[in-house]
Amino acid sequence: MTTIQPFNGFGLGLRRDHYADYMAGAVPVDFVEIISENFMVDGGRPLFTLDAIRERYPVAMHGVSMSIGSTEGLDAEYLARLKRLADRVKPLWVSDHLCWTGVNGRNTHDLLPLPYTEEALDVVCRNILHAQDVLERPLLFENPSSYVAFDAGMTEWQFLDAMYERTGCFLLLDVNNIYVSSVNHGFDPIAYLEGIPAATVRQIHLAGHSEGQDILIDTHDTPVCADVWALYQLACARFPSLATMIERDDAIPPIDVLLSELDIARRLSGHDARYAA
Repeated sequence: MTTIQPFNGFGLGLRRDHYADYMAGAVPVDFVEIISENFMVDGGRPLFTLDAIRERYPVAMHGVSMSIGSTEGLDAEYLARLKRLADRVKPLWVSDHLCWTGVNGRNTHDLLPLPYTEEALDVVCRNILHAQDVLERPLLFENPSSYVAFDAGMTEWQFLDAMYERTGCFLLLDVNNIYVSSVNHGFDPIAYLEGIPAATVRQIHLAGHSEGQDILIDTHDTPVCADVWALYQLACARFPSLATMIERDDAIPPIDVLLSELDIARRLSGHDARYAA
């Protein structure tokens, strides 16, 4: 199985609101990231649009339904459709989340948390090895935001490190999710960063969150806040060669607003801008 080479670029999520911007000309990004499930279809306009954009920009595939923590194993049809899409797109990489998403064939459309135990690690690693075998590529997995904590034997970062050691997968480090979970559960986000081996990370996500009554909620509907930017700058110092992407999934502003945020990431990372388009 091949490795995933570092890619030092800055990108945005490909959302319907901005299709016309990408189709019309040069949006100054190094790559775009798609939600895999939006394009896991047999044909039609979604794939036509993606083919056209793929001619202009490298594409990363990011899924929300693999359910890598499922004790029932992975859905064979889902993996087959994901592989067809990956073979067509030839993405920079394919990623999903460290979570489970359903039971008995039903998808909750939510990223449900796992206990960080040896038993859960066995399940997750078995599923990762199977998915990587089917897709014929190493995968990235994202740390989720968390709203409940289990009495478990490992921290989240220890669990992620063990995943990498046992499966050869890589990590998509969501800095906003680290911050949200650290506030919700009272751990040190800097200790989290220091606990992640530098060689494991290939991509960073940045996003906004909202304040609930007692917790922070990862909503992807606001700009990146100052505390997350500060944590991102520390992450860039620890993981110097990786891709950064800003996610916005609700209250989506014009593309220029997101590009201004991406310029902040470029400046804080210390890397010069480099555009694919």
